[in-house]
Amino acid sequence: MPPSDAAMPMTAAAPPAPADRKPVRRARPGAFWFAGAALVALAVLAPILSLVLTALEGSGDLWPHLVAYVLPQALTDTVLLLAGVGAISVVIGTGTAWLVTAYDFRGRRVLSWALLLPLAVPTYIVAFAYLDILHPIGPVQAALKAVFGRETMRGFRLPELRSLGGCIFVIGFVLYPYVYLTARAMFAMQAASLIEAARTLGCGPVAAFFRIALPQARPAVAVGTSLALMETMNDIGASEFLGVQTLTVSIYATWVNRSNLPGAAQIALAALAVVVLLVGIERWARRRQRHAGPGQRARAIAPVRLRGLKGAAAFAACALPVAIGFAAPAAYLLSEAIKRLRFAGFGPDLMRETLTTFGVAAAATVLTVVLGLVVAHAARLSRLAARRNLATDFMIRAASLGYAVPGTVLAIGLMISLAGLDHLIGAGASLVGGVDPGLIVSGSAAAVVYACVARFLAVSTGGIDAGYAKIPASFDHAARTLGRTAGGTLARIHLPLLRPATGAAALLVFVDCMKELPATLLLRPLNFETLATHLYGEAARGSYEDGAVAALAIVLFGLLPVLVLARLSGKPAA
Repeated sequence: MPPSDAAMPMTAAAPPAPADRKPVRRARPGAFWFAGAALVALAVLAPILSLVLTALEGSGDLWPHLVAYVLPQALTDTVLLLAGVGAISVVIGTGTAWLVTAYDFRGRRVLSWALLLPLAVPTYIVAFAYLDILHPIGPVQAALKAVFGRETMRGFRLPELRSLGGCIFVIGFVLYPYVYLTARAMFAMQAASLIEAARTLGCGPVAAFFRIALPQARPAVAVGTSLALMETMNDIGASEFLGVQTLTVSIYATWVNRSNLPGAAQIALAALAVVVLLVGIERWARRRQRHAGPGQRARAIAPVRLRGLKGAAAFAACALPVAIGFAAPAAYLLSEAIKRLRFAGFGPDLMRETLTTFGVAAAATVLTVVLGLVVAHAARLSRLAARRNLATDFMIRAASLGYAVPGTVLAIGLMISLAGLDHLIGAGASLVGGVDPGLIVSGSAAAVVYACVARFLAVSTGGIDAGYAKIPASFDHAARTLGRTAGGTLARIHLPLLRPATGAAALLVFVDCMKELPATLLLRPLNFETLATHLYGEAARGSYEDGAVAALAIVLFGLLPVLVLARLSGKPAA
């Protein structure tokens, strides 16, 4: 007789088979940050994509004229300018970096940070200053006439500054610190045993430099040179003041003089191709280079003491670039600014332009740092993930693309994309309220802020990402085990530790925004003047003394990040 139900033992229900379970899809950790990085990358890529699409539409009858008369001269001047600036930057930057690292002479300690000072002065300000310093009735020629007499100076002329050679001279002596900074850091990391072994094998100081030190520093020199050449491509003020028809100047002239946006977009696309070529050459030159350091901490190079004529020659070799790239133009601007302030004071227009510059730079800095933090945090989460996401890596790289694009090229692309956005807003407003609001975004200072954010986002992202590299991954793992989300980890752990890196990035971005000229010239609304555009207008009119105050203000603000950079770069050497 079968047992009754009451007599049967009570057992728990058997769990369903694994095949019957439906997998629960959980949100990927950090999905919000990856989406934010994707939006930032899209905002940076939008003007470049708009530029390409507009250039492909064609410019009608203007394109044959550009191909026949504008592009050949602009390409030739651009290539020659890049070659000349690159040569000067490599020779001066690498040579001075080796002198202050491998040798000890009187004044070396001061010159080791003073060699960075030309970075505080934008190229267009140095060109602006030297146009007046070397003028036929300027201080240099007046001093020569006073020393040698007017009769002796009648047939004497200084080399013409308004030329391709003059432009190479000015820009090269301003941008060499990019190479100096990277090369000096690499020289300071080299082991003294390598140089000492080379000397024991019969290599003299010159041979040891060219055969041992320089090959090891070649990657750093290539990186610094590429940065200097990208800044040369971005230049518009110095090239235009000195009469050099580069691609950047041609873009501005085609838009302003001919009001032909597709033609300007086509020239901008050619400039972008030159930038891509520069980056490709730099990567190709370093494709097979590897650097392996010693297992233990290597002993740094002990500077060799130079005395007498050798010490004086080393001092002169390091002091001359500082005098040409910073001291002479800064002294001229200070003298002219004092004269102007005594005569007219600090006028209301200049005060308004200073406040406008501060407002734009502050707004752009806040946005750039916040967006850079989003991108850097997404990159951090991608590195900590068990499996790298190629799409995320691409978005992070795309978000930092703006720094490699010249400001004029970026401004043309922004002009096109923002005009399309204004048309969409106008069409929507007409349908809803029957009113056309006109240019809302592209006709305001928001366009200038957008350009600064897109251009200098790489500075913020790179600085914050370098700060992240010093935070151990174990901090993130411990926070996750304690229940912290990605945002909570950022707020409670990362932000306090990232404060120095974030502050340094904000300072660099702020000063870069204050000095930005090409994008501001193209995107500014009517009656919108910054210190940079004020100086550009005064230089175009030839009234150098009126622009000296604005130029000096830009230089003084530019000194802040350079002094911080000099202090940071001196710590490893110490």
